[in-house]
Amino acid sequence: QLVESGGGLVQPGGSLRLSCAASKFTLDYYAIAWFRQAPGKEREGVSCISINGGRTNYADSVKGRFTISRDSAKNTVFLQMNSLKPEDTAVYYCAASFAKYGLGIYDYDYWGQGTPVTVSS
Repeated sequence: QLVESGGGLVQPGGSLRLSCAASKFTLDYYAIAWFRQAPGKEREGVSCISINGGRTNYADSVKGRFTISRDSAKNTVFLQMNSLKPEDTAVYYCAASFAKYGLGIYDYDYWGQGTPVTVSS
C-alpha cells in the first residue's frame, strides 16, 4: 500500500529525492517516517513527519542534509537527501503510523517494499 521510488546510484556529495506514495489511503491522516537498512545492520530511523506536517525529526547522522516534506495534493511524502555519503548506502523504507510519531520501528503500521540507495564513486 506504500510505494517508495527515487533510489539509485549516486556519487558522494550528490543528491536524491525519495518519494513515498499511497494508493489506497490518504497519507495526511498518518505520521510518516523513513527508515533505512544497510547490509548486515539493523533497520534504523532516518526521519519522520507528523500528521499535519508541523513537526519533523531527524537522526543525528542526517541532520542538516536530509529534509522530509509532504505534498497533500499528490498524496506523497518526500525525503530530499543532499550531500550524500557512502555510509548513507542502504535500502530506504517509508512507513505510516495512525497513532504514533517518532523513529521507533514498532510504532508503524504500514510499510513499503523499499528503494535501494547506493552512494559510491
